[in-house]
Amino acid sequence: MSAAACAARRKHAFRVVHELPRRLRLRSRRLYDPNLDRDYLRAVVEALPGVDSATVNTAASCIVIEYDGKPETRSRVLAFLENIPREAYLPEVDRTASVTLPSVLSQAGAALASPFLPEPVKAPLSMALGLPTMLEGAGTLLNEGVKVAVLDAAAVGFSLARGDYATANAIVAMLGLGEYLEQWTEQKSDDLLKNLLRPQVETVWVERDAREVSIPFTELGVGDIVICGAGELMPVDGVVTDGEAALNQSSITGESLPVHVRPGDSVLSGTVVEDGRLKIAARSVGAETSMARMGRFLENSLRTKSVSQTRSDELADKLVPVTFGLGLGLFALTRDVRRAASVLTVDYSCAIKVAAPVAVKSGMYAAGHCGVLLKGGQALDNLARIDTVVFDKTGTLTKGDLKVTDLIPLNGMDGEELLALAAGAEEHYSHPVARAVVAEAKSRGLELPPISQVDFIVAHGVSAFVEGERVLVGSRHFLEDDEHVDCFAAVKLGRELRSQGKSLLYVAREGLLVGVIAMRDELRPEAVEAMGLLKERGISKIVMLTGDHRDTANAIAESLGCIDELHWEQRPEDKAAIVNRLKKDGHFLAFAGDGVNDAPALISADVGICMPGGADLAREAAQVVLLEDNLKALAVARDIATQNEKVLKRSFQAAVGINSAVLLMASAGLLSPVASAFLHNASTLGILGYAAASGGRVPKSQEFIRSKRQTEEVA
Repeated sequence: MSAAACAARRKHAFRVVHELPRRLRLRSRRLYDPNLDRDYLRAVVEALPGVDSATVNTAASCIVIEYDGKPETRSRVLAFLENIPREAYLPEVDRTASVTLPSVLSQAGAALASPFLPEPVKAPLSMALGLPTMLEGAGTLLNEGVKVAVLDAAAVGFSLARGDYATANAIVAMLGLGEYLEQWTEQKSDDLLKNLLRPQVETVWVERDAREVSIPFTELGVGDIVICGAGELMPVDGVVTDGEAALNQSSITGESLPVHVRPGDSVLSGTVVEDGRLKIAARSVGAETSMARMGRFLENSLRTKSVSQTRSDELADKLVPVTFGLGLGLFALTRDVRRAASVLTVDYSCAIKVAAPVAVKSGMYAAGHCGVLLKGGQALDNLARIDTVVFDKTGTLTKGDLKVTDLIPLNGMDGEELLALAAGAEEHYSHPVARAVVAEAKSRGLELPPISQVDFIVAHGVSAFVEGERVLVGSRHFLEDDEHVDCFAAVKLGRELRSQGKSLLYVAREGLLVGVIAMRDELRPEAVEAMGLLKERGISKIVMLTGDHRDTANAIAESLGCIDELHWEQRPEDKAAIVNRLKKDGHFLAFAGDGVNDAPALISADVGICMPGGADLAREAAQVVLLEDNLKALAVARDIATQNEKVLKRSFQAAVGINSAVLLMASAGLLSPVASAFLHNASTLGILGYAAASGGRVPKSQEFIRSKRQTEEVA
């Protein structure tokens, strides 16, 4: 860093200007930066462990932080503020100054008192109340053109010009009240969405040296054995090592019914132990837990606009000059200041601009309660538009839990010897096929041979040396085409096994085929019904991708019954190519997958959908993350998306229709400026209420998920 940059940083550093045992007040000129998203900064500071609240006062260039009083929390806060992340600076975020309740009440009080004040007081009071509105309008006109602020300023200015101080004050008061209520509604929708997340715990119980000890959450590490009892919040993602319990997963999946877990089951942070006691081996801690990732997704999604929101904003802005021109035209023709002011108080854009984000955030909240995490309004928009869904088979349409079904030894090889040989070569390969082979060998108590010089060939197989002999394990294509191993002896048997929907693993030693291992990955029990539900919801094309042989792929596709296009023997890089080809053909599509290799396709698709057990990279790449292990959640998400689309359309129609009627009555002189402003603001709030209530309504199709959960609980 240059000397000039260091000097600038010191100049704008945060300084502690006042401090109490649990409260810090800091000042910095960085808070004046026009590109700093102060709401985002506040949210991120509040997410720091030990911080209770943060309040940003831009006018005083201060931030006030309430925290737990611990020195480490204080140091953490100061360190963070010294290095505010770049993502907190976002020039395109709308940072309109917020309206406070005291200012609204003072405006309302002045408006109510103005008819009873003496004449010498009315004029200066009204000028003082109206001046901020008129200055904002003048600045907007010079810098941005004819926008809403210009209409407001003109309406107030006309009333002041004709000496109608009561009307001018009433308009200012109603503008302030309307803006405050709009702001409050939008903030409530943000808070509602954020309430899907539970607060992080501060201390946790862990097992250390056969003793249970309490440690700060920040000291928790991967591999620690965390202990959770009844009523406690799960602080980590991990695997149950001991105990059984009923978990409330409503904050993660939206499902209110408790889920029974036992040793070997995976658990997610944010769930609550309703009954029982668990020991969990921590797999992800701190910022890497499911709840922390969800928090980052939601914080970022609240800052971005979808295409429909942007389009609504553009249409609203185009209607402002219409109102402005009509008001000025009426004044020019009639010289009736009262009628012109009545027209200028009518603004289409308030309801249109605010209803869209409220509806979208309410829809995201409803989706979250149905077990679907949407990363922003655009994901909701796109879900309503898709006509094609591409599924990666393993782990998405199937359980992703391969089981060895058949051992076919050849050329004098014993069955268990074949399994041990393959498992030895695959032992350190983190792939479902490898895990299945190794698990089967361990379940039989087989001793694995010593392996050396292991070489993984992505999407093909494994090459390794066992006691000086080269062993190959993989697909027939890998052994026969790449390594020139004769596999003719297994052709007929392989065809028969693949027709049963089984996948085959070929094993060769020193260039000779020594056996075939057959495995089966069971379809998800709800997969067939889920495909039918998607078809009912307008999905015209369902595509399945798999690395399996054609015969295996066809057998699985026939079991599903709704597959319109099938691609077999696909390599990881082929998935994104197929997605891009379908998009070029005019399809608007979603891709559903769960593996690291699915990330390019998830990014390439119009909507990337990740299954709940997906790899971290897949979860980051996807725009939609299923929190419930149920494919029927896709149908529910589609219902919420189409419902949201209807809410946006109806809100827009209502805003245009009602405001047009008010505008016509105001133009005809049937409404006073106060009545016109009242009707406009009342209609805006009514439309906001509709957007919030309808957008946040949980569809009846949520029962698809609940019924599956109840069935599993009974079983």
